[in-house]
Amino acid sequence: MPDPSFLSKSILIVEDEDIIRETLSEFLTSEGFEVATASNVTEALKLVRERDFDVGICDVQLPDGDGVQLLRRLHRINPAMFVLIISAYATVENAVEAFTAGAFDYLVKPVIFDELVNRLKRLFKFQELYLENQRLRKDLDRRAGFDQIIGRSRVLQDTLNTIRKVAATNSNVLLVGETGTGKELFAREIHMAGPNKEEKFLAVNCGTRPIELLEAQLFGAEGGQPGLFRTAGNGTVFLDEIAQLPLGTQSELLRAIEYQEIMPTGASETVKVQARIIAATSRDLMREVSEGAFQEDLFYRLDGVKIRIPPLRERLDDIPELVEYFMTRHSEAMGKRVTGATSETIRTLMAAHWKGNVRQLDNAVERAVMMCEGEEIQPSDLPPDLLGLGSSLPDTDDLRSALRHYERLHITRVLKQCPDKKEAAKRLKLGLSSLYRKIEELKIEL
Repeated sequence: MPDPSFLSKSILIVEDEDIIRETLSEFLTSEGFEVATASNVTEALKLVRERDFDVGICDVQLPDGDGVQLLRRLHRINPAMFVLIISAYATVENAVEAFTAGAFDYLVKPVIFDELVNRLKRLFKFQELYLENQRLRKDLDRRAGFDQIIGRSRVLQDTLNTIRKVAATNSNVLLVGETGTGKELFAREIHMAGPNKEEKFLAVNCGTRPIELLEAQLFGAEGGQPGLFRTAGNGTVFLDEIAQLPLGTQSELLRAIEYQEIMPTGASETVKVQARIIAATSRDLMREVSEGAFQEDLFYRLDGVKIRIPPLRERLDDIPELVEYFMTRHSEAMGKRVTGATSETIRTLMAAHWKGNVRQLDNAVERAVMMCEGEEIQPSDLPPDLLGLGSSLPDTDDLRSALRHYERLHITRVLKQCPDKKEAAKRLKLGLSSLYRKIEELKIEL
């Protein structure tokens, strides 16, 4: 009778001898595993790129490559996959090489079925502990640094290093970045990393209308509400979309920055305030100044400590971790058990254009969790409009091939937006003849 714990586990067998491959497959299927087979390296890599496996069982000698080298490539595609190496010609050197490459275990042919099952049981116990350890490490890393900011990409880490330096000074800060990049989240983390983290963090959208309501929110009213600046005390006031602040209100904010005082609505005397100001905008403030929509003095007061929040397209390496975070959060909220996303799903997400940045990714994952019928998010669970935004990343380590792939995608996108080839060539900064040559070389369908 199959072990119930095996029913959700998947195994890839890579073996060139038909009898051994088929016998292993038949036995492991009878034990409750979901089994796929490959007779060579090429077939194995194709299968692993199409879906995730819990375990790989690989022969050392394969027709088109070496099993240990295959092991390294499997780990690059799916680091969570555990691999058992089997060989009819076991030597100490082979075993050492396999374990050095990351093999979990090493078996000698002929494979004894009872021994294989015992090894697999041990593997799954270790795998469970390993995955739990990885989750705990991520949680500890977040607690040691910035709790809610997910990702390890170079551009994000550079931004966080800047934030750490700025946060400690209690200076006013301007955050610039596209819509959906999470500027308020970064503002909260600046507050929490600052010297007055125990004080309040209060946020307001500067596009609030009518103006009287916005000014009452910010500066308070005589005999009425105290307003955010006074309520925050020594804490932080976050002004989102500062470019939308009316000109008259900008003068009041400038007074709060320069003299640390405000004039409540209807009052005859100013009130001293201590709050730190963090402003954010998705617009070009210098352009707003040149167009007369933003005060120059206020711009220079805010622009002194400016931090750019990178868009998601500049931190694509963070997408797998962001997906895991959003997936866990939405699964818990919906009471569903969605534990992962397939490799193809992750590649699809990493190839999308993400005009809405992290907020759009969060919404896409929420929808995918809602639509998911199993434990893993499939590409078909993603929003239909998202699937048209990008194309899967090439399954190659060859830089030249990857560049050609991107070049084809980029030129195709421009041609779709601009069917006039003269205009398209101008936008691409190419000569018209060069554009026609690229279309032919890259086999672009018009």
